[in-house]
Amino acid sequence: MDDLDAVLMRLAQAPVPAHLDGIEARVLARIAARPAVRVGMGAGAMTIAAALVIGVIGAGVPAREARAAYTLSPLSPVSPLAPSALLLGAP
Repeated sequence: MDDLDAVLMRLAQAPVPAHLDGIEARVLARIAARPAVRVGMGAGAMTIAAALVIGVIGAGVPAREARAAYTLSPLSPVSPLAPSALLLGAP
């Protein structure tokens, strides 16, 4: 660790390279000069329309079959998530 401390101490005492002088000002000037990108109303309207179409189609498609709801209990003798039920296909 002493070597690392010595290297960091030398780096802290070294003069700042000339090409790094004023880099913060140059970076901030480039950020300020870049125009803000605006998304038009068309992209938002298309997203809303796609969501509406998917919702209408999803609501209109009937479910495949009705299933009875299982109550999951870890101590139950019949569990749909038991390895034997998953392997055989039926609880």
